[in-house]
Amino acid sequence: MKKPMGLAAGILIPALIVVAVTAPGSAQAQTWPSKPIRIVIAQAPGSATDVISRVVGNQLSLSLEQPIVIDARPGAGGVLGTEVAARSAPDGYTLFMGNNSTHGSNPAVYAKLPYDAVKDFAPISFVASVPYVLVVDPNLPVKSVQEFIALAKSKPGKMNYASAGNGSTHHFCGELLKSMTGVDILHIPYKGSGPGIAGLLGGEVSMMFSNVADIGSQIKAGKVRPLAVTSQRRASSLPDVPTMAEAGLPDFEITSWFGLLAPAGTPATIIARLNAETVKVLSKAEVKATLGAQGLEVAPSSPEQFAAHIKSEIARFTKIAKAAGIKAE
Repeated sequence: MKKPMGLAAGILIPALIVVAVTAPGSAQAQTWPSKPIRIVIAQAPGSATDVISRVVGNQLSLSLEQPIVIDARPGAGGVLGTEVAARSAPDGYTLFMGNNSTHGSNPAVYAKLPYDAVKDFAPISFVASVPYVLVVDPNLPVKSVQEFIALAKSKPGKMNYASAGNGSTHHFCGELLKSMTGVDILHIPYKGSGPGIAGLLGGEVSMMFSNVADIGSQIKAGKVRPLAVTSQRRASSLPDVPTMAEAGLPDFEITSWFGLLAPAGTPATIIARLNAETVKVLSKAEVKATLGAQGLEVAPSSPEQFAAHIKSEIARFTKIAKAAGIKAE
């Protein structure tokens, strides 16, 4: 015997209601954001990552009408903060300002990481990039990359360079220089970019590669001498400093970049909203001017474009690491 139509309808309607209410992330996406948001960074306060996060975070706070706080979790070459972000709830209230270390060089040099740079994150937008610059002690008798190479070759094993630690992008730059030119210079790893710069200023090392945002003030003060930047084009903040290609090393290109991500599983509607708001923020003239003063080039993107960039960077750093034998301790 057939069931009455009314009974069938009575069964189906509640089922449809249950599905609509429990669809993953739908309810929270509709009410998001309803409380403060945090941006986790894997570098120390005062770093380029911190500066960028505060500039972007302040503007996002205005458009989203919620406070945004910066949660600095430095340590282990950026691994600690990245893991904190990766393990956070995917509810749109924890974001992460990734960079070329957390989502580029670290996956290339660590045999085992407590996070997967691709699978554990949902890209939101590329934010900005800045070149590294080869800087030397101003007391060193060199004013060009070729003069530095000649001096280093005349003193094999007696000159050294600083980095922010084994496996850092600074380390990659130094080893790439060695492999491309045949110079024998000793790597001195410091615990972060700041200590490395202090080592250079204190005369402990002869040179280092530092991103323009971190070392710009010391360059302007004449405390270090810039020889070349590592990007394809000259840095807007250092127009008189040649590129490595102009200095005779055409294939030398490594940049420091930054991008906004969320934990994997964050609802697609929230990712889309964050992308739209981030693109708006990065299009503001005052934001471009503020970041440009730090040597940063603003470049918003779609989530898909940023995801592709991350994968290509990991592949590129992995290739360099294998060729130079770079491993994190």
